[in-house]
Amino acid sequence: MSEKEVFLTPEGLTKLEQELEDLKTVKRKEVAARIKEAISFGDISENSEYEEAKNEQAFIEGRILTLEKMLRKATIITNEDVDTGVVSVGSRVKLKDLEYGDIVDYTIVGSAESDPMNNKISNESPVGQALLGKSKGAIVDVNVPAGVIQYEILDINL
Repeated sequence: MSEKEVFLTPEGLTKLEQELEDLKTVKRKEVAARIKEAISFGDISENSEYEEAKNEQAFIEGRILTLEKMLRKATIITNEDVDTGVVSVGSRVKLKDLEYGDIVDYTIVGSAESDPMNNKISNESPVGQALLGKSKGAIVDVNVPAGVIQYEILDINL
């Protein structure tokens, strides 16, 4: 099974690289010190500090592997790659909810950068998938658990 491509903006790339560096240089050392301290307490078979530190170490190592894999598969999306004629990864899209009249702005990003609280939605999300390849003025139906939401694409830019 082939691995999926990871789309990142230059800012997203920097953020992931910084997280990876922090995990490798700071967090690894911190958790190693916690493990060493927990071992110094004696019997590790019933040592909750040791168990917690080992669990954190496993999480950190797993996250490092995930980040390294993502960065190897990364495709960087720059402004030059974004066609403002249609919605693509990297596009900023202004939408109008046709039922309620609300206007929303979303930036379409790869799943690794998704941050819905800051209006960065994944190209793999229901809204992102429905918007990809559509042009300004298009009416888009988005299937969500609550039903179907209709949006009109008001603008596409960088």
